[in-house]
Amino acid sequence: MAEPYDAVDSLVGLAATLRGMGVAASPDRVSAAVSALAQLDPMRRADVYWAGRLTLCGSAGDLTRYDSAFQAYFGDRPGAVVRRQRLTRTSLRLVAEAGGGTGEQDNEPPRQSLSAAASSVEQLRHRDVSAMTPVELEQLHRLLAALRLPGERRVTRRLRPAGRGRVDGARTLRAWLSAGGEPARLHHRAPVRRPRRVVLLVDVSGSMDSYAGALLRFAHAAARTDGRSGPTEVFTMGTRLSRLTREMSLRDPDAAMAAVAEVLVDAGGGTRLGELLKQFLDQWGQRGTARGAVVVILSDGWERGDAALLGEQVARLHRLAHRVVWSNPRKAAPGYAPVAAGMAAALPHVDDFVEGHSLAALEDLASVVLGRSATGTAVRRVQGRERHA
Repeated sequence: MAEPYDAVDSLVGLAATLRGMGVAASPDRVSAAVSALAQLDPMRRADVYWAGRLTLCGSAGDLTRYDSAFQAYFGDRPGAVVRRQRLTRTSLRLVAEAGGGTGEQDNEPPRQSLSAAASSVEQLRHRDVSAMTPVELEQLHRLLAALRLPGERRVTRRLRPAGRGRVDGARTLRAWLSAGGEPARLHHRAPVRRPRRVVLLVDVSGSMDSYAGALLRFAHAAARTDGRSGPTEVFTMGTRLSRLTREMSLRDPDAAMAAVAEVLVDAGGGTRLGELLKQFLDQWGQRGTARGAVVVILSDGWERGDAALLGEQVARLHRLAHRVVWSNPRKAAPGYAPVAAGMAAALPHVDDFVEGHSLAALEDLASVVLGRSATGTAVRRVQGRERHA
């Protein structure tokens, strides 16, 4: 039985790949492709192929690129049934770059290399960061650079005009007076929703050395603002607490990592999570940084100091923050159990305990920070506990 898939989503993803390869697959062409496929069978490979080819291509030079992109996106398996590979839009950019050098004068496009790129990206998403080669780490850094972490949205006290909601008496009365006292339509207003603050506490101690680079790249993706993201604060915990928000504000990932390297002189050493978390709360969190924020701790929870102190400070953080998320790269190991003293003391005060060992795990972490579970369902807090909506 064929695996179900979203035909519209697939055509949009295919068009994104084509645009990365230089094909002008505009939105109106995508709309035409969807309309054409609606008259055909979306489960037949030939129908999907021709619906896209006759609408998304605008010149003879686009046809070879289309064939390459189609094979990369839907796979090379023979047969009549479409089996779409599970590629994220971030992965599609890398696939498109792999075929970006295909020119119109080339006799035969590198079809197999595109399909291999699609498969390798999908495998890379689930590979443990600590086991990656330097080449794979470079690919991972490129994928993390395209990641976005907009943050969960919160309801503010400010109101704005809206199509529904509570009645805006002042605006409604003014409208009636303008109409000469005749009844006019009701005006409404609703609360403004803004992105919630995100605070990242990244463990850069020796036990996290194989993951620290990727986690700092993830923190940079979270700290970048594009007009929709809320304020993001980044701290590292090594032998001391370091605030890296200014360095992470640089748009170029490599420039940001270079600036971080100049400031971060305690990476790879020991850490006392409880003491550093207390310092963060005393100096920053209690004064507003952690209040109502989503606080993400990226650490394996190996505490060299007093585990009871760590538990007390995480409980204190939980009372201040909107949600406390702990991402532990060791959680993905077979047979893992949070029996280490530090992790065991902190876990009762954590709202979400997730993995952080791979790109796929970090993408799931981004969904959790957004206020959704790893499966995409909304997470809501009810009387100190969480339920899935």
